[in-house]
Amino acid sequence: MMEINEELIQLAEELIRKGYGEKKLRASLGKDWKLIAEIASARIRARDKFSRNDLWMDLEGLRYATHEIVAKYRAERLKEFGVKSIADVSCGVGIQIILYAIKVDRAYGIDIDPLKIEFARRNAEKYDVSNIEFINADSLAPETIERIDAEVVFSDPARPPEMPERRLEDLLPSPLEVYTAYKKKTDAFIFDLPPQIRREKVPWEGEFEYIDLFGALNRLTFYTEPLAKAERSAVILPEGVRIESNPNLENIVEWATEPGEYIYEIPQSVDYADLINELLHALPVEAKMLTREKRRVLATGNEEVKSPYLKRTYHVAGVLPFHPVRINDFLRKEGFGRATLRISVPESEYWRIRRKIEENLKGERRAFVFKIGEKAVIAEEL
Repeated sequence: MMEINEELIQLAEELIRKGYGEKKLRASLGKDWKLIAEIASARIRARDKFSRNDLWMDLEGLRYATHEIVAKYRAERLKEFGVKSIADVSCGVGIQIILYAIKVDRAYGIDIDPLKIEFARRNAEKYDVSNIEFINADSLAPETIERIDAEVVFSDPARPPEMPERRLEDLLPSPLEVYTAYKKKTDAFIFDLPPQIRREKVPWEGEFEYIDLFGALNRLTFYTEPLAKAERSAVILPEGVRIESNPNLENIVEWATEPGEYIYEIPQSVDYADLINELLHALPVEAKMLTREKRRVLATGNEEVKSPYLKRTYHVAGVLPFHPVRINDFLRKEGFGRATLRISVPESEYWRIRRKIEENLKGERRAFVFKIGEKAVIAEEL
């Protein structure tokens, strides 16, 4: 690994971008060609995830690495509590612990994979961070635990393949084991959990913080009680707005029987955190719920509003029976050239419906097609 340098990675990037295959990569990069090519591929794919384009990681490391915007947000949040030291007990290629380290005096990055630790060390150098002690070891081993002197323990465990129900026991390392191992050291823990996990399955008091990033649910962070601000929260990034649970608010959630002039798309983080009532209080207009599905939650009203608390706002162009041919007729008459379907149907049905709806459309004006009950709602994004 130490023989792999920036020049080789940059050469691999150039070859991959030009479309060269294994034979050329092997001949040009030497005995470590496979790892070099994987690092180069990870850098190419990571362009939108980090502010730097020279980080060290393999494809698995890229997959599990925290997006830099999220990592920075969590580091700022940690700073608010005046934390001086933190340990990441499954640090991977190190992005989160590096961003945490910028805000604290002392940090530990632990991982059982020596390659991940080497990547993390090199990444810390890229960010000019020098206050992290990297430890290549089993984070749950007694001798490892003995070395750690941190106020907060953070863990972003690996997720198993998709299972019928997300459970703490199935994560690696399990938060249950991490808590048991380190509870004599601290009572302040931060866990990354699958957003789908049922909150009642988490046995500690604390805060469930659901994070939206660029309009999609990104992760669930659980903070034990010493680091909690509320029972539940939703954070929308990169806007940086936050909604907290407030049991004292009047319940103003009402359901509309039909759409108004506008549709307001609610972020998934707000829905997962059960904060729709809090969101409706935060909006500067009156809104009623229109639909709540797994993939999208919509409210409606008669006033135009663009709010950082909303994923998108649409103007309703028409409401008609949900029939692909009738929708197509409406779109052509109204001058729409493109249609984006926001409907929940099986994939085989989706493409059949989409072809009929988009047939012979011309121009750049885009319609968004929603299915509310048996009605099609045609809307334009503001």
